[in-house]
Amino acid sequence: MKALITGGTGLLGRALLANVPDSVVLSRDPARAGGMAGVGRAVGWDPASEPAPREALQGVSAVFNLSGEPVAEGRWTVDKKRRIRDSRVIGTRNLVAGLRALDRRPDVLVSVSAVGYYGDRGDEELDETSAAGSGFLAEVCTEWEREALCAEALGVRVVCVRVGIVLAPGGGALGRMLTPFKMGVGGRLGSGAQWMPWIHIDDVVGLLMHAVRTPTALGAMNGVSPQPVTNAEFTRALGRAVHRPALLPVPRIALRVAFGEMSEVLVASQRVVPRVAERTGYRFEHAVLDGALAAVMAAPQRTT
Repeated sequence: MKALITGGTGLLGRALLANVPDSVVLSRDPARAGGMAGVGRAVGWDPASEPAPREALQGVSAVFNLSGEPVAEGRWTVDKKRRIRDSRVIGTRNLVAGLRALDRRPDVLVSVSAVGYYGDRGDEELDETSAAGSGFLAEVCTEWEREALCAEALGVRVVCVRVGIVLAPGGGALGRMLTPFKMGVGGRLGSGAQWMPWIHIDDVVGLLMHAVRTPTALGAMNGVSPQPVTNAEFTRALGRAVHRPALLPVPRIALRVAFGEMSEVLVASQRVVPRVAERTGYRFEHAVLDGALAAVMAAPQRTT
């Protein structure tokens, strides 16, 4: 399989490259991307301003669209929210524009989305048939997926993988959580009753590859563990994993003061289940939270 990856320098991109070596990577910083393990060729591209380059897409059978401004880093200023939206919506639009220019198009486009699509839904069980929620992230995800699905009119099979909270060695959300927990000052966020749709990074990569290899996978696919937990349950499991108590809750108002509007991501409740992945035969490597956390802790910890 000859693959092309956008967002190849990020957490998911680096992990995916181990499974699809010699891939073409589109990047704003091709010099950096070209020095990464697994990259066959790095091509410069500004996704916000121009169609994906035709020469990079030619001969590719699968496209993985992983790029996007980090959501959980820094306050959501007006400019930050614009970058979050444009990097996903306009970037995906320009990627599809590049596909449109080809004589022979890829077989499949796997475009990462997020469980933010569902908004804050309390205890409601959410699968791929559930309606979009409300709020900034739900609106961004809806537009993001709509742009990706435009590739279906070009004869390209499209899968939008709605990824949850990724557990990975030394990176992502877990990397930011570990320091206070290791110091013994970790605790639940807000009430702790909100559902956290988590997934181990090995299973994110597994689902991305499953989406490529499974012709019956179409449209939305939830990229989450089959066993969601509440924030309170997650907090206790993380405390066990680092052998520290998890006794200091962070009140919702303190989160709002510290993070502004972005704090809503931390307390949103999304009881998401991977119905499509299970129906199409995917077998999770890390289905249970304690085992997933143990695997992360045992792995070499990335610092970059």
